[in-house]
Amino acid sequence: MRRVVITGAGTVNALAQDVPGTLAAMAAGRGAIAPLAVADVDRLSVRIGAAVRGWDAGAHLTRAQLASTDRFAQFALVAAAQAMAQSGLEVDAGLDVGAIIGTAGGGLSTSDAAYRAVYAEGKNRVAPLTVPKLMPNAAAGQLSMAHGLRGPVFSLSSACASSNHSIALACQLIRAGMVRAMLAGGAEAMLCFGGIKAWEGLRVMSERACRPFSRTRDGMVQGEGAAVFVLEERAAALARGAPILAEILGVAMTADAGDLVAPSQAGAEGAMRAALADAGLEPAAVDYINAHGTGTAANDRTEAAAIRAVFGAAVPPVSSTKAMHGHVMGATGAIELLACLMALNDSVIAPTIGYEEADPDCDLDVVPNVARQGEVRVALSNSFAFGGLNAVLVVSRG
Repeated sequence: MRRVVITGAGTVNALAQDVPGTLAAMAAGRGAIAPLAVADVDRLSVRIGAAVRGWDAGAHLTRAQLASTDRFAQFALVAAAQAMAQSGLEVDAGLDVGAIIGTAGGGLSTSDAAYRAVYAEGKNRVAPLTVPKLMPNAAAGQLSMAHGLRGPVFSLSSACASSNHSIALACQLIRAGMVRAMLAGGAEAMLCFGGIKAWEGLRVMSERACRPFSRTRDGMVQGEGAAVFVLEERAAALARGAPILAEILGVAMTADAGDLVAPSQAGAEGAMRAALADAGLEPAAVDYINAHGTGTAANDRTEAAAIRAVFGAAVPPVSSTKAMHGHVMGATGAIELLACLMALNDSVIAPTIGYEEADPDCDLDVVPNVARQGEVRVALSNSFAFGGLNAVLVVSRG
């Protein structure tokens, strides 16, 4: 089986608009959740989020790209450009290089603006490029055009597991020999009135803060952004002298076949076990777990129980970075993979900030509030989604 490595990484998120800034913020335990400035914010119950502030798409994109992209696709284009620059990957004809970009909402800001124009403002027309901007595959298509990718290019939508699913599937395509390299990750921009209002209806959102695993937690907080990685076959990457940021040792993609929104301990546990089996590792080999850790009562309790079941008495440090960058839905796993890269390459374990009080139902070492130095050779990253869809990655030093 071909071995798969990560040779480039890029991101735009609420912490920073590049990888070094993001890792610095994670290491410092700096949060980006703040009051939102969106249209009709006074009609919202939830008025906080982790928004990408000071975003100047015109500084990065061409006029044609600006005219044809929603905010989520803009984030993906910039993140992918960073990843490609770091990797130094030569696409050549591009037939054996592709892209899979996960998203839960696609061009939701474009949809929101079109609905507002038609229903609130009484207009009879929307912008001509509304459909190309809102379609979920827009980001993947834009990456194809920007980098000449002519291999498999598509989007993947599995709610909050979308980007981990995308990375896992890209890994499998390379393992199978169908491609030599892939761009993979996720992009999301749900912080508009309609996006927030829809989530309010589920009553899983906090109006104050995200506090994963803390007894005082009262819900999740949305974020926005993107993270994109260059994945390629290890021997080819070494032959061209590419930087090896990590190796993807194992992946798992499973379904609970249970409740549409309630988390499942058995589902989470099974996904982690399957990823470890794919990597050929015992649980004791894992030095750090980046948890899904949304800050909701049900998710954190269920995930903690699943982790204890898999790892027994030797649970490694576990942290959730969502309290810093927010829950970025279809992009969240990709942004969280950056924390795993930091742990592997810099020996810095990102903290779970906002932690106030221990919860007996979440009896884990959650690296509370302050980052920790520690050698990490293998890290595991969890993503669990509505629909009962799970995607887990196991990564190691390259």
